[in-house]
Amino acid sequence: MSMIFFACVVRVRDGLPLSASTDFHLSQDFLECRKRLKALSLILTQYPSRGTARGRDLSIHFLSSGEVASMVICSSSYSTIMAFCFLEELQWEFAAAYDTTSIDNIIQKVKCHFNYTGCSQMKISLEKIQEELKFRPPVLLKLEDMELMNGLTNGGHTELYMGSVPTYRMQPVTAIGILSLVLNIMCGALNLIRGVHLAEYSFQEDHEGIGNVIAFFLPFLACIFQCYLYLFYSSARKMKVFVLVFSICLCNMYLYGLRNIWQILFHIGVASLSSYQILTRQLVEKQPDPGV
Repeated sequence: MSMIFFACVVRVRDGLPLSASTDFHLSQDFLECRKRLKALSLILTQYPSRGTARGRDLSIHFLSSGEVASMVICSSSYSTIMAFCFLEELQWEFAAAYDTTSIDNIIQKVKCHFNYTGCSQMKISLEKIQEELKFRPPVLLKLEDMELMNGLTNGGHTELYMGSVPTYRMQPVTAIGILSLVLNIMCGALNLIRGVHLAEYSFQEDHEGIGNVIAFFLPFLACIFQCYLYLFYSSARKMKVFVLVFSICLCNMYLYGLRNIWQILFHIGVASLSSYQILTRQLVEKQPDPGV
């Protein structure tokens, strides 16, 4: 059955347990996995903030943040995204109220929540973690090699196998994407020029025109940020794109009178085209170079 069996919070620098769930399973596989988790907790400083050690039946996932790391043992069939969603929620709960007794209860509560709650109730968190894992995937370890870690922590120099982790990049820039960038830069430049000229006049003679100055400068910044979102990956892109388009539309409607209806429609159209290009340019897995 796909579920979480054990979770704990440890200190990153030395693996000192700060708290753990009270579950105790007698199966030999689970007890061996507990030993490997303890060995891994002693050398977390050697790895990135996210990692996964997979075995045939059980897997270990860990998430480090500052001085504290949360670790979990779950069945290998359990969703990696769900596991890291669990670890992130555990980190938040731990940071909110650290007390040995209360955090033990929190671990039990969060574990039960993830074991017996449907994915639909955690859709937003899952989408966020899924995007983060695509952009910054966890390092992959072999669970069998955890047995060698005691030798490492005692001064040994045993080599550990680290599985290849898929890396991601943005899809290639398209011709329409380049067009949207050019139009965005042009709209941004027009907003900047009009804003600067209006600012010179407003600060000298018409102080009531400051609102119009702001209404020109905000779309200028929004255009620049839209270019950035198209060229580079950023989490929560949908929300950022919505805020940018909304601000451009609002500012252009505010400027009705200084701009005619066709100018306003042009600026809103360019913003909409850029938004579409941002949302349709996705991350793709980068194939490993066979020559390396």
